[in-house]
Amino acid sequence: MIGVIANPSASAFVREFFELFKTPWEFHRREGRYEVLLCCGDGGVPESNPKLTVIYAGRRTRFDGEQNIPIASQGRDARLLSLNGTRIPIYGENATFGEGARNSAMFHHRRAAKTVVRFGYDLFGEVREFLTTGQPVKNAGIPALDLHISALRDVIVASGVRLVEIPPVPDGHRFVACLTHDVDHPLLRQHKFDHTMAGFLYRATLGSLIQLLRGRLPVRGLLRNWAAALKLPLVHLGLARDFWREFGRYKELERGVSSTFFVIPFGDRAGRDGPKRRASRYGAADIADEVRTLMSAGCEIGLHGIDAWRDASEGRAELEEIRRITGQREIGARMHWLYYDEESPVTLERAGIDYDSTMGYNETVGYRAGTTQVYKPPQASRLLELPLHVMDTALFYRSYLDLSPKEAWERVGGIIGNAVELGGCVTVNWHDRSIAPERLWGDFYSDLTGELKNQGGWLASASQAVAWFRKRRSAEFETARESGEVRVKMPAGAGGDLPGLQLRIHNEAEPRQSVAAGAAG
Repeated sequence: MIGVIANPSASAFVREFFELFKTPWEFHRREGRYEVLLCCGDGGVPESNPKLTVIYAGRRTRFDGEQNIPIASQGRDARLLSLNGTRIPIYGENATFGEGARNSAMFHHRRAAKTVVRFGYDLFGEVREFLTTGQPVKNAGIPALDLHISALRDVIVASGVRLVEIPPVPDGHRFVACLTHDVDHPLLRQHKFDHTMAGFLYRATLGSLIQLLRGRLPVRGLLRNWAAALKLPLVHLGLARDFWREFGRYKELERGVSSTFFVIPFGDRAGRDGPKRRASRYGAADIADEVRTLMSAGCEIGLHGIDAWRDASEGRAELEEIRRITGQREIGARMHWLYYDEESPVTLERAGIDYDSTMGYNETVGYRAGTTQVYKPPQASRLLELPLHVMDTALFYRSYLDLSPKEAWERVGGIIGNAVELGGCVTVNWHDRSIAPERLWGDFYSDLTGELKNQGGWLASASQAVAWFRKRRSAEFETARESGEVRVKMPAGAGGDLPGLQLRIHNEAEPRQSVAAGAAG
């Protein structure tokens, strides 16, 4: 059992941290008996006798002076520090230790059979930063919150304490892989003399030639895009197929996987204070038949919100339009253009939205929330956030990363590798028209879905992924007073049709990993 001492103002972030690091813990009680004592801040270390004491603070503390812990530097600006050789960004006050490693944010202090580990930052202040503001683009590639969890786990295991946890890994798999699609422009014939059509014509003609010369597009791709540009008059006259209507091909590429399509509720609405080009021509009613076909094939339909992120009444209206067409009550959302602020979780919850999947980057790929895991924003009471990690336009658009397919594989491969190591969920967003001319990113997407499966991912829709994490959050630890045996309680019927949970036990005489189903010892 971990006993936690922290400022009461950080209570919500403490609780959420231990939903992500799912292990037995409680706020410190004087009469409590703890193998690990975790102290955050300069409130002092109580007189107790744990095997391991972990202290987090970004400045010199009384304990440092009492124990002669060498502070090498202190700072208030965000910077990259070292944790056992791993570079990790620290966003609040920070301190480093020792004379030979001035960027080390961790210091071990041993006395007899007891161990003290001193971290040079406020852990729960860092958690607050991740789950409210998020990481800047320059640190997008670092799953920093997950690395904090890993660092704490490592020091507990290294101390010899028996550690029990439910990792963010579905039974029978190595991680979750969530396939999603933002439906922005499903009907080419709706666009004539607008920004979308101008962009299409440039990228399909001159832009394609430039991409060919850069080695980013094969000759057959150039010819296909030029042919598509020539067909435009026929598409508008209804004499040729609208080649942006590619919903059926997505089902072929995904090989029966349940994916999620986020659909815009109303056409020609840019949103309050939004640029005019943010508006999409279509509304959900324009593709109602396609929506129902997708649902019959096992796909999920979500809301691609316009003003729901900032106005609960607008959110309710947008949600009701999707409910009217789908006939479903529980609907998740992702905001168009990833509009989002610190108040959005509460606003979306008031609108009646089940979960959100907006926390990500437009201009890059990676970990805006610092984690691969689904989490509950601290302002919300029930709404969960499914972070977005990989988006097609961020990878390939010249105004963003502008990567070649090989370079894109390196970026995405790193994210998949982190998921294999850390667990959690890789959330992918491939726009509805991205497998059609002029983008032609279908081959990359097909290879990506295959790699996610080959690496052990459980391929799921957004609602399935969120439901699995809700199942994990519902698990409760119980410790028998006399024997010290740890059991896991699950509510009756909690996610019975979803993959099971795992129970990992470290530092047993015979290390084991078992599945937690109902209750596990």
